[in-house]
Parts: sequence; C-alpha cells; structure tokens
Amino acid sequence: MQKTLIDSGPLIALFDRSDKYHEKVLAFMKTFKGQLLCSWSVITEVSHMLDFNLQVQIDFLTWCERGGLTLYEITQEELSEIREMMQKYSDIPMDLADGTLMYIANKEKIKNIISIDSDFDIYRTLKKQNLNNLLR
Repeated sequence: MQKTLIDSGPLIALFDRSDKYHEKVLAFMKTFKGQLLCSWSVITEVSHMLDFNLQVQIDFLTWCERGGLTLYEITQEELSEIREMMQKYSDIPMDLADGTLMYIANKEKIKNIISIDSDFDIYRTLKKQNLNNLLR
C-alpha cells in the first residue's frame, strides 16, 4: 500500500463543510487508495482549527482512531533534525507540522503529499526533490 503524507489543510477541509476546499478534498478522498500518514503536530493543528464545533473535533478524532490515517511517532531525539529544517526554511517560514511532514518524507522515503499549501512546492527532501502533491 502506497504511503502518502497528509497536511493539515485537507484534513480541516474534509471536516469543515464551509471550507472552500471541502468538496475537492471530499471527492479526492473517495477515490484515494493508500495509507495516509501524519504527525501529532498535524493532528493538533487540525483540532485547533476545528475548534468552532466540539462535535466536529470529536468526529475528526473518531475518524483518526478508526484508521483514517496513521500517526507517525517522532521521538525527542529526532527533534533536532526537524528544528534544523525549520531553521533552513525560516524565510517561508516552515512551521512544526510542515517540518514533521518533511522529516517523515525523508525518513520513510515518501514522495507524495496531499496539501492545499504551496509551501510543499518549495521544500525539498534530503535528495533535493520536492514532494508530489496529489491534490493538484
């Protein structure tokens, strides 16, 4: 099964029906075949942005719990590599959630991401490649 990273934006859009990307993300997810990966920082960011409705937050967490995505565990020892990437891209800037996704991409050799942000067009893996955004 192909591993694909998922960023906060599409997850927010999937659970927020008023989001302008909701229909696009919903249609994409209905046809997607593969394993979605993200980090706790992405989950936290999504939960924060869905704070307009507690039930929507609970629905999102239930979806995660039931296998909607896989959480990639990052240890304390791995934070220095994420911090270094954030420093490298400080002019954009790269936030923690994006940093963890790029770290996972490097560690797991993942080449695909689902994102609505153009930042992932700029970020590069250790092999100097950008990620293929499947949502575009």
